[in-house]
Amino acid sequence: MVVLHGVRQAPDGRPPRCPPPNDQHVPDNILPLSHAELLELKRWNTPTIYNGWEQITSRDAGRDCFNLEETHDFMPQMGPMVGYAVTVVIEPGNPVHKTANANAWSEYRRYVASVPGPKVVVVQDLDKPATFGAFWGEVNSNIHRALGCVGAIVDGSIRDVDEMTNAGFKALARRLSVGHAYSTPIRWACEVEAFGTPITPGTLIHADKHGFLAVPAEDTPGLLNAARRMDSFECQTMIQTARNAAGKSTEALLNEIDDACARFGDLAKNEFSGKAGEWA
Repeated sequence: MVVLHGVRQAPDGRPPRCPPPNDQHVPDNILPLSHAELLELKRWNTPTIYNGWEQITSRDAGRDCFNLEETHDFMPQMGPMVGYAVTVVIEPGNPVHKTANANAWSEYRRYVASVPGPKVVVVQDLDKPATFGAFWGEVNSNIHRALGCVGAIVDGSIRDVDEMTNAGFKALARRLSVGHAYSTPIRWACEVEAFGTPITPGTLIHADKHGFLAVPAEDTPGLLNAARRMDSFECQTMIQTARNAAGKSTEALLNEIDDACARFGDLAKNEFSGKAGEWA
């Protein structure tokens, strides 16, 4: 093996690719959410989904499963996107990829097409922290939309923002680029790292202008109900109290807010067996 720009090359000069996708990341007893459930999840922003998720997860909700670095939503008007991760690794700054595998694009697209949708493409750019070119633009967005993808999370750059939006393809990325450089798939269907967070194929992604949440498979069955309940608890207690502040003295209002926060905590505790987290 030799190493070029951080990518280990096989003896024939081709970068190694991951094995074909399989179900090893999802326990057999966990079924994908229905299309209706995904549509309901899409009705809330990502922080609201996080508020529900933190009540049901055994992960460290203060550190795990969300972007640890800043993302930029270049199509905020499209609202949240929800789908299951398909993954790809790129290195646009390395010219060897232009000729390393003539079938790379075709093989990669067949992988994407083989996975049920809706899908979010999660892209790791090995040029990081540099950015030389965009994997995404008008053409790639239209092709991926046709293959059942709703958007992408790109730890690199995108271009053709207006044309991507017209294709109905949403993207979170680090920045914009003018060119595509030597963008081509070099590995896919494998764990990637995006914005400081590892993501495996098949992970449920919820993303919007705030960032993204990569929901572990074991947390997906209870996610929708948890988000519903936490949103309802906030409306019944703290938000309602704050909105009814008119005409009240400061002391009375502060006492009512204290009571509302306590009621919220009790509701969450009773619903989620004492696992309620902090709120803001």
